[in-house]
Amino acid sequence: MQIHCYEHPLNEKVRIYLRLEHLLKQLHHSCELSDPWQYTIFFNALFDLLELIEQIPIKNDLANALNNQSIKLKVWLNYDGVDPIAIQSLLDNMSHAQKNLLAAPRLGQSLREDRFLSSIRQRFSIPGGTCGFDLPALRYWCQQPLDERQQTMQVWLDQLSEVDQALNLWLHLVRQSAQYQPQSAHNGFFQNDASLSCLLRIEIDASYGVYPVVSGHRSHFSIRFSPYEEGSTVATNIDFKLAIC
Repeated sequence: MQIHCYEHPLNEKVRIYLRLEHLLKQLHHSCELSDPWQYTIFFNALFDLLELIEQIPIKNDLANALNNQSIKLKVWLNYDGVDPIAIQSLLDNMSHAQKNLLAAPRLGQSLREDRFLSSIRQRFSIPGGTCGFDLPALRYWCQQPLDERQQTMQVWLDQLSEVDQALNLWLHLVRQSAQYQPQSAHNGFFQNDASLSCLLRIEIDASYGVYPVVSGHRSHFSIRFSPYEEGSTVATNIDFKLAIC
């Protein structure tokens, strides 16, 4: 049985965080690729990420989000049956990530000031603008030895390590805050209260041939399962798993 997994944010902050995570994953994955034609994945993700962090004060917002999670975790230390060592370890990791994030210089500043990146960034917004005649400097870079290219990309990635670490930790804690529960959608439709949650996680058997279209906010949400194949019908009852984080 093949399971498809989906996530949907219930507020704008988590929407931005998931986009950042998506771009950072693209960067890490493409950094390891050996085919020079794959460079577009890395640079497109890098420039999209820079544009995102230029528009939004991610640094302070994420630091505050970690602090709020720490406050929630500390409450659990007062309950019986919890592992205080595990919780304290999480608290220490969060404190470390928060301090590193706040101590870091302006996010992405060194990348914005990089001469090579600055010289090619604008062309990536133009359809087909990365041809060799448009960007001979990029073509030169792509023909450098693989180990040199990967080393340079890793240097660029290191400039984002503080936000990467803090973001991964915060999203991990949010995802672990709720367990999957079995649910059923009648005629492909399901709705429920969100109880001030911020993230929905959905698991569904691929054999249904549907994907979820979510509409919701912090207090209420609905899920409509739509068929992927045009003209296909939706099962009367669709069993799936849902975690409201």
